[in-house]
Amino acid sequence: MKKIFLALFLLFIPLLEAKVVKPVSKTKFEVLDDNGSLLETVDLKGQEFIVVSVREPGSDGRFYAVDRDGIVWWTGIITSGADDYKTPSGIYTVLRKARHYMSKKYPEENGVDNMDFAIFFTNQGHALHMGSINWMSHGCIHIAPKDIPVIYHWAKIGETKIVITRKSYMPFAKDDLIKFGFR
Repeated sequence: MKKIFLALFLLFIPLLEAKVVKPVSKTKFEVLDDNGSLLETVDLKGQEFIVVSVREPGSDGRFYAVDRDGIVWWTGIITSGADDYKTPSGIYTVLRKARHYMSKKYPEENGVDNMDFAIFFTNQGHALHMGSINWMSHGCIHIAPKDIPVIYHWAKIGETKIVITRKSYMPFAKDDLIKFGFR
């Protein structure tokens, strides 16, 4: 019963949706309003999370998987929402996952699933999913076919946080990524 309540709660309320999420350390993020005023500082220390620095000027165009020990253990190139379909900034919790999925709003005419390995983080259908990193999305995060299965199997529904930022996270991830051989 407790798990059912938690799942229903997570379906209706994001952890924290904001206009600006600014990384200030490897696990801490400032949440700012439209005017740049600090609303809250969120520390994800001791939690698993995925930081997505969207593909826009001033951002990295990458995702970063961070384990409970604060180690950035995986990264990859992403594409995010095109100008008319901005990916929402915020700190979310994984709501659900679908191994094979066809977008309800933007289905493929040929019937081929276009959101495989989907990790949903909003009720509006925003997800990290397999997609081309060569073109922008309708608001989702496209992750390359070689990277998304790893993240999909690691992310946990109701536990793993998804941090969407328009700022660079690389300064906090760089040392870990060098240790793991990412360049």
